[in-house]
Amino acid sequence: MNTNMVGAINNALELAMRKDDSIVLLGEDIGKDGGVFRVTDGLLDKFGENRVLDTPLAESSIIGASIGMAMAGLHPVPEIQFAGFMFLGFDQLINHAARFRSRTRGDLTVPMVVRTPVSGGVKTLEHHSESPEAFYSHVGGLIVVEPSSPYDAKGLLTSALKMNDPVLFLEPTKLYRLFKQDVPDEQYDVPIGKANYVKKGDQFTVVTYGTMVPVVSKVVEDKKLSADVIDLRTINPLDEATILESVKKTGKLLIVHEAVLSFGVGAEIAARVAEKAMFDLSAPIIRVGSASFPYPMPGYENYYIPNEKKISAAMDRLLSA
Repeated sequence: MNTNMVGAINNALELAMRKDDSIVLLGEDIGKDGGVFRVTDGLLDKFGENRVLDTPLAESSIIGASIGMAMAGLHPVPEIQFAGFMFLGFDQLINHAARFRSRTRGDLTVPMVVRTPVSGGVKTLEHHSESPEAFYSHVGGLIVVEPSSPYDAKGLLTSALKMNDPVLFLEPTKLYRLFKQDVPDEQYDVPIGKANYVKKGDQFTVVTYGTMVPVVSKVVEDKKLSADVIDLRTINPLDEATILESVKKTGKLLIVHEAVLSFGVGAEIAARVAEKAMFDLSAPIIRVGSASFPYPMPGYENYYIPNEKKISAAMDRLLSA
């Protein structure tokens, strides 16, 4: 089928729910309305109100109830309407969902997939445009996934729904309907914890993910450059081996993400490369990210988020070093 990311995620959920009766969806307006972005549209009619549950406006309760469901034998898939709202459930997710396996020495697990739209570029307000992956990647016991295409979204979600641990599934809002892609009708897995070579080349390496993948790819194509473009797909656990393999080949590294630059995913990648491939580098590592202050009002977001001009300039600096 030819579909966008919304359709791919909806299809992944439907196929998984038909195969596994323990999968239950819950969240604000996900039933009759199909969610704020219509990702769960039609699933209430197909599976009924016992498996597609509309909840009160209470993110802490949504996450808390999901933890209880998971411990009782279900496989809940809670939706949080926007990533900025998930901070209300932060305590439940970090102090409980992520820790129960270690806390109980493996006697209890929390199989659940928390879905939420992330990142900006669609002229929404700050709490609707957060890129919070670094917060959650700091936590042991919590898997963090962020697809950049319909194909990856379906395959990664299918894999996440087979896991016995909590997964935070971040869905870039701007990519929901940005483009369509041929996606297999049947179930398939995209492995969690394995990055993807979007492009291969030898001049330099770009490590990116989420909304920045199509932007980086376009800049490389427009400038007719030869670069390894690596889409992380999974933020935590990080596919360190693929990054090091590429950097040792090209000798130059550019890291691009929409989240703020300070203390972010790019900083972690840069640190690991500095520790393990320092003498393979022929130029300093360059990072491109958003400014380290709160997300601006919609009229200013194009100055805030990394764009083609900023990424192109960074590539020029890297190549001239």
